[in-house]
Parts: sequence; C-alpha cells; structure tokens
Amino acid sequence: MSEILPTPSGFQQTYEQIKTILTEARDRAYRAINTAMVAAYWEIGRIIVEQEQEGQQRAEYGKGLLVELSLRLTADFGRGFDRSNLWHMRSFYLSYPILDAVRRELSWTHYRLLLRVEKPEARAFYETEAVNSRWSTRELERQIHSLLFERLALSRDREGVLALAEKGHEIQQPSDLIKDPYVLEFTGLPQSERYLESDLEQALIDKLREFLLELGKGFAFMARQQRITLDGQHYWIDLVFYNRLTRSFVLIDLKVGTLTHQDLGQMQMYVNYYQREITAPDENPPIGIVLCADKSEAVVRYTLPEDNQQIFASRYKLYLPTESELAAELQRERQALELDRHLRQGEADE
Repeated sequence: MSEILPTPSGFQQTYEQIKTILTEARDRAYRAINTAMVAAYWEIGRIIVEQEQEGQQRAEYGKGLLVELSLRLTADFGRGFDRSNLWHMRSFYLSYPILDAVRRELSWTHYRLLLRVEKPEARAFYETEAVNSRWSTRELERQIHSLLFERLALSRDREGVLALAEKGHEIQQPSDLIKDPYVLEFTGLPQSERYLESDLEQALIDKLREFLLELGKGFAFMARQQRITLDGQHYWIDLVFYNRLTRSFVLIDLKVGTLTHQDLGQMQMYVNYYQREITAPDENPPIGIVLCADKSEAVVRYTLPEDNQQIFASRYKLYLPTESELAAELQRERQALELDRHLRQGEADE
C-alpha cells in the first residue's frame, strides 16, 4: 500500500503555473494548426479552380473533378473531403482570392459560415465582427441568421453601410447601440401564448450571456428591478446595464404590449433620475431603451424631443425569423423611417 504524503507547501501555486504553461502551449498549437489548415484549404480551392479553367466543358469537367478528388482524398486522408467540403474550398478561393486577406483568427468552420452570406458587404462585416468580438462559430451563425448586419444598417445611409462593412460595428453615439427589432429567440418563450413582463425579464436573466450577445459590444449587467424612490413612492427599472464604449448607464424597460406615450414618459423619468443622481461627472448621459412587442412611429415621434439621443423604443421578436420574414420586417421599418423623415421635413418647411 503506497504511502500518502502530505501536499507540499506552495503546491497549488506550482500546479497553476504548470497548468498555465500547458494551456497556453495547447492554444498556440491549436491556432497554428488552424491557420495551416485554412491556408491548405485555400490552396486546394485555388488548384481546383485553375484545373477547372483548363477543362473543355467546365460544368461537367468540374463536377467530375470534384467527384474523383473526393473519392481519392477520402481514401487517403479520411473525413473532410466530401464533394460538399471541396466545393466550399473552391468557393473559399473565389470569395477570398488573396490569401493574405484571410484572417488567421478564424477557423475553417467560421469561413464555411461566412461563405453562406451572399452580400459581399455583409460578409465583410461578419468577418470583421467575428474577429473583433471573438465570436465562436455558434455565435457567428446566430448573428448571421438574425440578420444583424441588416438590422444595424437599417438607419444608416450608403456611406454608413459601407463603413459598417469595412470597419465593423463602431459605437460613436448612443443610437449606434440600438437595434430594431431585437431578436430574443433564446428565451424560449412561446410567441403565441400570453406571458407577463416578469416572465420575459426572468427569461432574459436566465439567458444573460445570450442577451448580452444580442445587445452588442461593451455591455455589462448591473441590476434587475432597480428601485428608485421619489417623494416616498417606489419605482422599479427592469434591467440596468453599463456600456463601457459609450461610458454610460443603459436602462431597459420591458413591455409585452404596444408601446404607449406613458411608457416613454416613464423611461424619461428614469433617465433623468440616473443622470442627476447616479451618473458621475466624467460619464456620459444615461441611455433608455423601451423594448416592446409593437410600436407606433408617430407615438415615438411626438413624445420624444426632435434632437433625442437618450431614449429609444425598439420592438422584439421571440423567435428567430426566416431571412425572408426578417427582410420584410426590416423593409416595413425602413418605409416607416422614410415616412417619418418626410413628415419631419414637411413640418420644417411649413
């Protein structure tokens, strides 16, 4: 029977040092392997495209080439070389014809997801954001399916859309934080059944990591049901966050029905309180977001000041719409915004 020796003094510190060395080495090795494999798949795609271009009948020749390559490569190297994956390698080279433009931080699975995005500007946006925000492949897939690029591009002009594609999602003013609609399919709440605001709040807290991903960059959770007291009367703010990029508190109120002017007035009170009582002198004014099931642009326009940059109303969806459904939703929102701008211009000209 082996003797049980006492744990040496300082053992835990020694163990943690060794563990860190091995973990970092493993991560470096993984990144090196990933970079090498992505480069290899790009080279395979280049060879396939160049070989196809030498064929007399490109469509039939290319199809036969992929079939034969798949059989031989699978026999020699195992899984990963079926016709579908070879086709992705071909598409990879065609979409990224310059190898130096391929991001080392992204895996082959990242790029397979990016190849599904047809619009070049949207693909460039997702690629940049995947690197800057360190999205996992699962997070990237979710953001693509929820049409994040289209939602962020909704209120931007052509120059703004191009900047979004080139630089990713930059936060320069409060409105840059806002999406409409927010997609909250991860809550698991059924779209067709009645539920309370407290149910939605609890579901968001239970899936806080997913909610932070949907909110976007720089958000940190601060509190739920934050109580404020005015002349002995208590009020509760549903959710409080802090955004380090805007350096401001972000207050969120949840409404399961249609937005009313009272909802916006209540948020104005919360924002005023936080600005006067909570916000530090070196911080920016707080931002208020009312998340509602539906809203009227006219109610928003006539309730809030014309130069408003503090209070926003956005709708939410409890399911992940299809791309066509969300595209139609965004088109309706774009038309509403254009009508709102037209009405504002008409009032200014009178």
